[in-house]
Amino acid sequence: MSRFQKFATAALVSVIVLIFVGAIVRVSGAGMGCPDWPRCWGRLIPPTEVGEIDVSKIDFAKFERAAKRYGRDPSTVTPEHILENFNPVHTWTEFINRLTSLPVGFFSVATLLLALLGQRGRAGVRPAAFLSVLLVGANAWMGKEVVSSDLKPGVLTVHMALAMLLVLPLSFAAWRGCERPWSVPVADVERRRLRGIIGLLLLLIFVEGMLGTRIRELNTEFVKTHPGVGRDEWIGLLERDWNYLIHRSFSWVILASSVVAWRIVRRAGPAGRVATGVLGVILAQMVLGLIMAQVEIHPAVQVLHLGLSGILLALTTVWWCGTWRIARNEAGV
Repeated sequence: MSRFQKFATAALVSVIVLIFVGAIVRVSGAGMGCPDWPRCWGRLIPPTEVGEIDVSKIDFAKFERAAKRYGRDPSTVTPEHILENFNPVHTWTEFINRLTSLPVGFFSVATLLLALLGQRGRAGVRPAAFLSVLLVGANAWMGKEVVSSDLKPGVLTVHMALAMLLVLPLSFAAWRGCERPWSVPVADVERRRLRGIIGLLLLLIFVEGMLGTRIRELNTEFVKTHPGVGRDEWIGLLERDWNYLIHRSFSWVILASSVVAWRIVRRAGPAGRVATGVLGVILAQMVLGLIMAQVEIHPAVQVLHLGLSGILLALTTVWWCGTWRIARNEAGV
């Protein structure tokens, strides 16, 4: 593995770790653990108890402007209202989430610099690295908007969509940034067919992820709109929503597409780690979905379900990339 690939892979892994940590923030209800941004309760290091908070260091005028921009009553933005929501566990959970985003930025910028310095002959690597840095910056800004909007559902969906999008160019860069990129060992006729199926699979996985984000937003709403209703009863509420019904149906289309693609590869020889990994993660996701549908929407299952979606997207992207042959005159630097 080249030095460029190591940094691109490190950036990709850090994004997937961030998706896992972000899932913990979501299911624990810690999204507003830090009510301001980029500081947390006006501090570089968050407080552990309410007595450590100095409200004079919190820009309430900025909070009021954000509340008005997102259609909330600015008069509710008071020190008393914000302090009464202080929860040290939520605060540190959100703060760790923010710290986890730092390696994403570092490795993405390093990947771009290495691409500019040494990836001149490899088509698509520099644009992919540049796009990755743009997406990191856009998502950092969107993270601020998530706080400003007080976890407004649509803003959360865009935040998650940008994180999932970031997986794509980083996966491509990690695959392409070497002299001989990995290629699926099938005949050219089957390669074109396989490319179309995996391309469809990639699109379906992304759409499925966005629908899943909306479902998690509904779960958060249930806590507010259905007090006293247990998690084991949430599935009954979800079955009334079209997002959940489509999400559930899409999972079977994704499984069927992955099985067809896997069988095409398997006919040419051993399926390989990438194809088997994609199919294995899809099956694991369906098992986790079944647990949530039939037993309980447990927080640990939700976190694993969301985190695995990032891994699945990365593996499928590499699988799709492997259906393209790289000409010899493009393979070198």
